[in-house]
Amino acid sequence: MVCTMTRRVSSLLQSHRNLLLFATALVALAMPAFCQTAAPASPNAGAKPPAYEVVSVKPAKPGCDDMMVSSPPGRFLAHCTTLLGLLFNAYSIVKPNIPVPGLPGWASSERFDLDAKADDETATAMQKLPRDEQWRQTQTMLQEALASRFKLRVHYETREGPVYELVVAKGGFKLKAAPASEHSRGYSWGHDHIDVRTGPMGSLVFALSDLLSRNVVDKTCLSGNYDIDLKWTPDEQQGAPDAGPTLFTALEEQLGLKLVAAKGPVDTLVVDHIERPSEN
Repeated sequence: MVCTMTRRVSSLLQSHRNLLLFATALVALAMPAFCQTAAPASPNAGAKPPAYEVVSVKPAKPGCDDMMVSSPPGRFLAHCTTLLGLLFNAYSIVKPNIPVPGLPGWASSERFDLDAKADDETATAMQKLPRDEQWRQTQTMLQEALASRFKLRVHYETREGPVYELVVAKGGFKLKAAPASEHSRGYSWGHDHIDVRTGPMGSLVFALSDLLSRNVVDKTCLSGNYDIDLKWTPDEQQGAPDAGPTLFTALEEQLGLKLVAAKGPVDTLVVDHIERPSEN
């Protein structure tokens, strides 16, 4: 069975551990879900990419703690976000709870407000694109903005490392595809739940990668969108009388999926150079 790489979109970055997306209003966070991996294109390859006309970066107000991101066509707004949060949006292979090699400590602690605007012609053209295409162009423009304002230079490496492979369990997959008429999309996750509304397997894979601090590779080859309501009892609460299943058990019992520990190639973004931005 051969599956190709798919990428889907999401919309609102609140924190590294809890994301809630409203794709009907916002677009953000591209997520890779793959049964057959392919090396990402070089961030500096090809023709000159489209770019935002104006990019404002300022230190966020002291004490802010909620990262907020939105990206209507032709614009990218980030409030109280870290550079790691911006990388999370700009590069699909960056996971919120997995370290990025070469990234300095301040990139995960110092917070910024960023407002990037394209010219009217670019924004109008983007409005006519399919949503996935809009997000791919948004990522390209955000990458250029980070290169310009943060002097960011990166490259990709494929490294061998521990992964989890997500496969269909012996009992079979237990969810039905969401109705094609259902347009409301989003997902959230925390230490004891993953909720997906009309999302692809990539949404589940992305959340699992964060929760387990390990890259999860989609080997299910399941296409389509699903409504997922996965709940479990965290490991530290397993001794309680009313404890529910562990995450691994809940996956199999509730979704008909299984995580298998393995080693494999992991596409990795490596930071070669980064600087704090000058305020404007």
